[in-house]
Amino acid sequence: MQQDSSALLLADRLRAEVRSLRAGDRLPSSRALMDRHRVSPITVSRALGVLAAEGLVVTRPGSGTFVADRPAPAREPADLGWQAVALGDRAIDAHGVRWLLTPPPEGTIALSGGYLHPTLQPTRALAAATARAARRPDAWDLPPLSGIAELRAWFARTAGGDVTPADVLVTSGGQQSLTTVLRALLRPGSPVLVESPTYLGVLSIARASGLHPVPVPADEDGLRPDLLAEAFAMTGARVVYCQPTSLNPTGAVLSPERREQVLAVARAAGAFVIEDDFARHLAIDPTPPPLISQDGDGRVIHILSLTKSVAPSLRVAAVIARGPVAERIRATQLVEDFFPARPLQETVLELVSSPGWPRHLRAVRTALKSRRDAVCSAFARELPELRVNRPTGGMHQWVRLPDGADDVALAEAALRAGVLVSAGRPFFPAEPTGPFLRISYSSAASEAELAEGVRRLATVLTG
Repeated sequence: MQQDSSALLLADRLRAEVRSLRAGDRLPSSRALMDRHRVSPITVSRALGVLAAEGLVVTRPGSGTFVADRPAPAREPADLGWQAVALGDRAIDAHGVRWLLTPPPEGTIALSGGYLHPTLQPTRALAAATARAARRPDAWDLPPLSGIAELRAWFARTAGGDVTPADVLVTSGGQQSLTTVLRALLRPGSPVLVESPTYLGVLSIARASGLHPVPVPADEDGLRPDLLAEAFAMTGARVVYCQPTSLNPTGAVLSPERREQVLAVARAAGAFVIEDDFARHLAIDPTPPPLISQDGDGRVIHILSLTKSVAPSLRVAAVIARGPVAERIRATQLVEDFFPARPLQETVLELVSSPGWPRHLRAVRTALKSRRDAVCSAFARELPELRVNRPTGGMHQWVRLPDGADDVALAEAALRAGVLVSAGRPFFPAEPTGPFLRISYSSAASEAELAEGVRRLATVLTG
């Protein structure tokens, strides 16, 4: 104890001496310190150890002890308060989108997500397509501003009807497509009709662009045309956004009859229909053709992304439109984004033109069917009292919770129990019609993991 006290006392004396020296100066030798302060070698060694731990000195064997480099004095934090005045009262809330894109903690089963699990992605075919694309002599040249001709032709064939390559604009992914289209069509302050519930990302884009998303209820069969007509009449809106095939988050598919009704309602209102066809390649059962294939007067603006059916970083999509609105959308993309990177366009063209593309789609659809059925069976076994739908495509199921349940609190508790699910409330543009959970069956590693995720969720609900 006495030696420790002596060492600390010597360290205090040396600390003041060190601070008066310059970085790199050599301290007196241990023998000199022993003689000067009349202490033992152990006391000197321990005192220097204290100073070394504090970063004040460094010991170099065979050379001695030296004053360490001093860090630059910490600057006072900058006063950034002026920015609040300059930025004004507009805010961009990315919390919901960031949460959906953040990987779950290690050991957590993901029953929430918007992409295929890596085991379902065509990584080998994608790598081969990327290698072939990179070898093209013009791979890094400026592409045609509307997109590579062959890729536009492929998107046109996929859309069907009388769509031509001239109607297609290649874009940098579905989210960028939605941003471009909404900004091209609507000025800040305008209303835009959306399904309720709807894709969380479109709500974020609309609000960040200064638009007002107005809810139009959707049921198990998708958007309700009768209430769509009322919403157009009440708001004077000129745009409705919808997902006719595998609505995210509910999985609903708009029937052929309702598709005709939606087009008729939009025609009567003199409005555009933005058709987000993100799940076209994720159909488990046959689905109706896109709205764009039934559109004879340029009313539908069709968005088709390949990201969901391939891989998260394949940020390539297409916007299909006709007439003056197509020119405005092209102009908006040109001034905001120039064009999608040519190597990515070439990669997509190589991928969808290869024999492996139809094989990949068949494999994904088979896997999604098995996964959907596994989740349905797990809920029937673990939580038979809950209503769980059985979608015919896409990635998500919609679970109705008991009245009075707090879906947000439940999702937080589920995460603590090791399973990630999405609360339903953020998917509603206004007040929710009840408590729901969105369950995704595409993000987990296996059917067994899906079943275990539902079991963990059941322990939270029944605990």
